[in-house]
Amino acid sequence: MRLTVLDSHQPGQAFPPLHKALTEPDGLLAIGGCLSKERLLTAYRHGIFPWYNKGEPILWWSPNPRLALAPENLIISRSLHKRLRKNTFTVTFDHAFTEVITACAEPRKEGTGTWITDDIAQAYNTLHKSGYAHSVEAWLDGQLVGGLYGIALGRVFFGESMFHIKTDASKVVFASLVKQLEAWNYQLIDCQVHTAHLAGFGAINYDRNHFIELLNQYCDLPPDSSAWQSQ
Repeated sequence: MRLTVLDSHQPGQAFPPLHKALTEPDGLLAIGGCLSKERLLTAYRHGIFPWYNKGEPILWWSPNPRLALAPENLIISRSLHKRLRKNTFTVTFDHAFTEVITACAEPRKEGTGTWITDDIAQAYNTLHKSGYAHSVEAWLDGQLVGGLYGIALGRVFFGESMFHIKTDASKVVFASLVKQLEAWNYQLIDCQVHTAHLAGFGAINYDRNHFIELLNQYCDLPPDSSAWQSQ
């Protein structure tokens, strides 16, 4: 099946129907286009996200199945419970978005490089300034030691990437975020593709059609009015 090539000068151009996404590689839907605010928000609203390596054209994905977590289904291990009770880390929201995405872009220890290019970082910083992209941070003795960022639309949070430089920092950040999202009346957290790490928190695979139904149900409903206010 031939992929749709998006016009970089037409951010309002519609994405192809999701059933046209490839099964190998799973979920690849379109190529090209741009990373404008309009294009990115349209993508997330329809269950699509960009992911590509430096030097490649922009690749747009909608995998099937889709890993997601209902906040009320969060699973916290006994060891993480202990860590949370100790308050080892100070957790904040939207205090250091640029620093978080920069840290997420650092190459992993496994030497796998990064998909967070300068263009990606710039695009999501623009979304942050517009109130759509958010970060959660873990601090230890005044140092940023873990964090994550993602996109919030209505009552859905689309997770993008996380990092840690201290043991359990990213776990604390994720658990703290999920509990706060539940308090703010969020209904779904998109985790994109299956990992054992996220499945351990209670995330499950959703059929893509069901996932889109949930987006249609929740993306246009406002969360609690206190969401993403000063924390």
